[in-house]
Amino acid sequence: GKLATNTHTHAHVLLYPTDGKVEIRLQLLNYRCCFFCLSFCLRTRTISVFSSAPPHQVLQMYLPFCGISISNAKLFSESRKEYERSRALLEVVNDLFEEQTDLEKIVRKIMQRAVTLLQCERCSVLLLEDIHSPVVKFSKTFELMSPLVCLFDKVSMEKLSCSDWLINNSIAELVASTGLPVNISDVCQDPRFDAEADQASGFHIRSVLCVPIWNRTHQIIGGGAQILNRLDRRTFNDADQRLFEAFVIFCGLGINNTMMYNQVKKTWAKQSVALDMLSYHATCSKVEVDRLKAAKIPLSSELGIEEFHFNDFSLDNDAMITASLRMFLELGAVQKFKIDYDVLCRWLLTVRKNYRTVAYHNWRHAFNVCQCMFLMITTAGFQDVLSDAETLALMVGCLCHDLDHRGTNNAFQAKTGSALALLYGTSATLEHHHFNHAVMILQSEGHNIFANLCSKEYSSMMQLLKQAILSTDLTLHFQRRSQFFDRVLSGEFSWTDEAHRELLRSMLMTACDLGAVTRPWEISKQVAELVTSEFFEQGDRERSELKLTPAAIFDRNRKDELPALQLEWIDGICKPLYQALMKLNGKLKPMVDGIAANRMKWKELEEGRLCGTVVSVPQTDLVGVLKRSVFYTLFPSCRTRQWTTC
Repeated sequence: GKLATNTHTHAHVLLYPTDGKVEIRLQLLNYRCCFFCLSFCLRTRTISVFSSAPPHQVLQMYLPFCGISISNAKLFSESRKEYERSRALLEVVNDLFEEQTDLEKIVRKIMQRAVTLLQCERCSVLLLEDIHSPVVKFSKTFELMSPLVCLFDKVSMEKLSCSDWLINNSIAELVASTGLPVNISDVCQDPRFDAEADQASGFHIRSVLCVPIWNRTHQIIGGGAQILNRLDRRTFNDADQRLFEAFVIFCGLGINNTMMYNQVKKTWAKQSVALDMLSYHATCSKVEVDRLKAAKIPLSSELGIEEFHFNDFSLDNDAMITASLRMFLELGAVQKFKIDYDVLCRWLLTVRKNYRTVAYHNWRHAFNVCQCMFLMITTAGFQDVLSDAETLALMVGCLCHDLDHRGTNNAFQAKTGSALALLYGTSATLEHHHFNHAVMILQSEGHNIFANLCSKEYSSMMQLLKQAILSTDLTLHFQRRSQFFDRVLSGEFSWTDEAHRELLRSMLMTACDLGAVTRPWEISKQVAELVTSEFFEQGDRERSELKLTPAAIFDRNRKDELPALQLEWIDGICKPLYQALMKLNGKLKPMVDGIAANRMKWKELEEGRLCGTVVSVPQTDLVGVLKRSVFYTLFPSCRTRQWTTC
């Protein structure tokens, strides 16, 4: 309302406290009536107080105390803010010392602190894919929404890779490329901001503060840290920017330490794997090479390697080497690629030496897979549509696809946190190891069968070899087989399309890896028992070392379920693959027929198990040689119990 006072006289008294920033103006109204107004001008805000008062001299004494009180209050407020900021930074340092091994955990803590400290709606941390590349590309992006505005049950909404949910990254890319902070109070008025991406994300951005993340050598490592929209709807001021920059310094140290830890960890894993390999493996001797060079190489017809019903156990270790030589000679690889015969012999012997004596994934398995590929290339006629380079890469890939296999699968490597899992990750762990081991052998002196290729041909050959070996990972096979099936069944498969040819090569590798399922029954059954024996060994380790109950196929206590598991294996994996390949090449019909015949046998065993019958299970040594047969009585309502042995 209006002040009902008539002003007759007035006077002004000014006082500046010691900081010189707060002006205190005393205005006296109607002095003679002892009625005055105190007007305190605190920067932009004015506080007025009306009161009766003692004489003018008393006011002169009162005013300094008033100024001191206001100054103290201001100093206390500022010191309180600085205390809270310092405490928050110390908490960040504490977080860094508590967690220096997991990048995701430390970034999550950093974002939680940033959202709380700077009172913003959203925070993101973006890590560069390659700090040395002139092109800005983020490998990982972490996002966190403030719990005060988050509409989800969980506060954390981290995204480990770019996605549709990801916010506008145009400012972060600018900061990462220039190394300079960006503070935008109104993004709608700033041309650097991508308004279309903002609309697509569904999150409205008003203001942005983004600063680069440095390591201790002042090199950008994290791309940038970004905060959006203050909760009080104001813009980020200079104080916010200074605080955020100080905050990000600690973030950079933490991220850098974590990255260094991971590098050290990988280096240790690599060293551990290398030492393990060196302690176990060695190249072949000169005596072995000379003996093989002088040996007579039987014809394909004498070895039976061109037959669909080839016996996987018909050749001993040395015979498999000479048979491998025959396959390379038969395909003309020695002449076409100018492979030195001495080098080829040495390479084959060393490859054999680099397979461990496990129950199934050993040198015999590698040879049988290679023989199956040779059969498809020659007898089935795939050599008419595959190039010479593709043919050689597939043959070499088959022989090398399980190098240094330890008798355990990828899942076991991940569960145990083995050195292989640390080195190669959890995706196609063993397959990457097999390929790297193959490269190591090729790079050994006197072992490079690709030595006479030109640089371009060599690079292409190594790429084909890598694709071939990695495609034997069944997880990758499941991800890609539907593409192959759809193209073949719809008639859209094109021999001139490189992507289609790569799919075909991958399917051929998997088909050869599973080729034992197409063999005559006695051979196929013996291979299945060898695989099961190796699986049981892994299951025993899972139970004893990891205290886990293994899956049925790895559980020795459930060995009576083998026929049922084989039926699932055939129907779910083998049969669809071979049928698709047969549609592409009708000459593969004998292999499809072999699968059908073996399926009938497994079905009979399963029906016998359900009815209660006696079956024999051959027991073999580590290289697949039959030692004895164990007979089991199978009952439908109880576990298998041993009946007798011989």
